[in-house]
Amino acid sequence: MLLLIAGLVVFLGVHSLRIFAEPWRGAQIAKVGLGAYKGIYSIASAGGLALIAVGYAQARGAPIVLWDPPLWTRHLSALLVLFAFVLLAAAYVPRNRIKAAVGHPMIIGVKVWAAGHLLANGTLADALLFGAFLLWAVFDLRAARARDRIHGRVSVRAALFGDVATVVVGVALWAAFAFYLHGWLFGVRPFVT
Repeated sequence: MLLLIAGLVVFLGVHSLRIFAEPWRGAQIAKVGLGAYKGIYSIASAGGLALIAVGYAQARGAPIVLWDPPLWTRHLSALLVLFAFVLLAAAYVPRNRIKAAVGHPMIIGVKVWAAGHLLANGTLADALLFGAFLLWAVFDLRAARARDRIHGRVSVRAALFGDVATVVVGVALWAAFAFYLHGWLFGVRPFVT
């Protein structure tokens, strides 16, 4: 469990610099340059992610059950994660109405993903992992919207092609993950009871 906690601290810590230390972040970029900063950020993020993966796998080996979620929460979680994947796609597909409407679809997608997984999983490791990501996303979205107000968010001009592509890419990614990759990566197949 300590590796999971350490990974969450490192991974979410570096991803929280814009929330809690924007001036410090800017000073570091000015000092070392954007490329070097991104390199250090990426290495720290990858290290934190590796610790999360190893720590979560270890915790799943000896789970501490906090609650026993009913079966229907798995189905609700799958639906919420579908929306999360569409939001993730909206962050990258150009000129779509979802991004134009919400401004930060990836952060909202993380919130939806984490909430869905909290509903469907009842161990201490799940509560730590998904609860930490949900809490981080709440603060990150608040900070991102504050930056938008200060700097003025530029509206994205949406087009029908961008909307359709966003939904198609999001659903395709969700299907690949739900039916194949989730089981392969995590040993849990969402639609197998």
